[in-house]
Amino acid sequence: MGKTETRTETARVARTSKKASAAPSRPARRPAGAKAETPYHHGALREALLQAAERVLERDGLSGLTLRAVAREAGVSHAAPTHHFGDLTGLLSELAAVGFRQFNAAMASSGDAATTPVERALARPKAYVAYAQAHPGMYGIMFRTERLDYSRPSLHEAAEASFAGLANAVGMMRQEQISGDALTLNQGAAIARAWSMVHGFTMLLLDGRLADILGRLPEGTTAERLFEAMLTAPITGKLPGP
Repeated sequence: MGKTETRTETARVARTSKKASAAPSRPARRPAGAKAETPYHHGALREALLQAAERVLERDGLSGLTLRAVAREAGVSHAAPTHHFGDLTGLLSELAAVGFRQFNAAMASSGDAATTPVERALARPKAYVAYAQAHPGMYGIMFRTERLDYSRPSLHEAAEASFAGLANAVGMMRQEQISGDALTLNQGAAIARAWSMVHGFTMLLLDGRLADILGRLPEGTTAERLFEAMLTAPITGKLPGP
């Protein structure tokens, strides 16, 4: 090859290399339908995953709550929930702990607006039902003992705090101090009776099983009014009102 041809070929290669280096690089295409992963600050991902799990639970029910579904909802890698919670039982247990803490806060503030002894007595059970109606998925998972790991400190502490609140409320009604660690038979019976009434009513309400009773009552009678009548009627006495 002559000198002229060599110079020509060298110039062509240089021009080609310059164009290649100047051309902007294209980002790799994301598969259709894939959700962009969301960056989180250190320490915030765990909370974001729990919030995503609550949204999935309330929207899709317990059957739709999986580690992959939570990861998709949060917009993070599928490995993120496993890294933070281990398995589905771990995630459900931590989510139930969140539910108990929300529930406990609602119970603690329930009597703030009460102005009479009757209102104060009704405030806590009515707040109990209201929380379950507003968060049926969370309320349901809180009592799915077979799906939870109570050895996890967060769940154990939140559940114990909930029981302590119930015991204190019953103690106030009985005008006595109740220790959650050691109960007399009468104290245990009083706690079980109060819990059975409120929890039983709540489950019947959530399952739509009270419609038949409400349909037989005077027109306009609400579930809340029925509940108030249950709470205020003497155990062996007559229901108030007509």
